[in-house]
Amino acid sequence: MKKPMAPNAGLPAVDFSTLASDFRNLDPKDPGLWPILPRIVILFGILLVVLLLGWWLGWRPQFEELDAKQQEEEKLKKEWVDKKQQAVNLEEYQKQLAEINRSFGVLLKQLPNASEMESLLVDINQAGLGRGLQFDLFKPGGEVQKDFYAELPITIKVSGTYHDFGAFTGDIAKLPRIVTLNDIDASPGKDGGLTMSAVAKTFRYLDEEEVSRQKKEKAAAAKARAEGK
Repeated sequence: MKKPMAPNAGLPAVDFSTLASDFRNLDPKDPGLWPILPRIVILFGILLVVLLLGWWLGWRPQFEELDAKQQEEEKLKKEWVDKKQQAVNLEEYQKQLAEINRSFGVLLKQLPNASEMESLLVDINQAGLGRGLQFDLFKPGGEVQKDFYAELPITIKVSGTYHDFGAFTGDIAKLPRIVTLNDIDASPGKDGGLTMSAVAKTFRYLDEEEVSRQKKEKAAAAKARAEGK
């Protein structure tokens, strides 16, 4: 009957003192005579150093480049998905753009051009006279130009009844052109009536020549400010 083997019976015992002695007595000029265990330890150390150098000098930059490429791939995928959604919804976007252009055209038609301003001023005056109001003052001011339109303030002062004023403001709102009443001030007038002062503002769009001239003036003013600094 065989005796059971000890747990470590198959493993050679390592004498660390002998191993240390072997390392101290190694002849660097004749590695062929080195004991087997020091050879294994040194070869394992060389292999480990080679692996570390390979990782630091070769694999690490490649891993970093791979990570950057993966991030770029995710970015390109997202851009592709976004563009695909835009392509799928292109027809809907075109409909929305057409509707915006149509709405803008309607609004633009409510802004008179320079040749129509005089008739618009007449319409405002006639709206007051048609309601029985008496104009004590009707004074157009100077135009104030904005990006693509010009604003024309008109200082007015009229006398009449409360209901006439209400009907007049209603007629102003129904005009085919945009007219707003601002800075309204009403006070008691003669014979139980009222006197109202206000600033009516109307607007007109600038033609291409005016827009171009305005851009050139802004560019010249910005250049002058830059040179002044």
